[in-house]
Amino acid sequence: MNNEPKKLRIDKYLWAIRLFKTRSLATDACKAGKVKLNGQNVKPSYIVKVGDTYQVQKGTERRILKVISLLDRRMDAKSVAPYYEDLTPVEDTHSYQSMFQAPLLKRDRGSGRPTKRDRREIDDLQDGFQGLNQ
Repeated sequence: MNNEPKKLRIDKYLWAIRLFKTRSLATDACKAGKVKLNGQNVKPSYIVKVGDTYQVQKGTERRILKVISLLDRRMDAKSVAPYYEDLTPVEDTHSYQSMFQAPLLKRDRGSGRPTKRDRREIDDLQDGFQGLNQ
């Protein structure tokens, strides 16, 4: 934390704290409007400031992050923890949501329509998931 950079882009910061696997994914998320500061979209070149709070959407997951310190190079997950604070409410975390949502059922593309037997198996499986959620 002593060799803290003076200026740091948001895409590089999100990559460094291991929120995105690659810097280009972080850049694409910024360009797509998935990274916000005070409800406003942030460009990938936006300069990060200590104390800022960002809302980041990654797939179905939404996270709220507060910048504690700047980090410009990627480190292991345990070493990254002091550089940001996760303010995401428990209800919005992925583990909390997965307890209450049934998995999506998908069929392989090009496999055609389900047979009558397949349809019965799908219905039985869905009835089983509905019983768990009630």
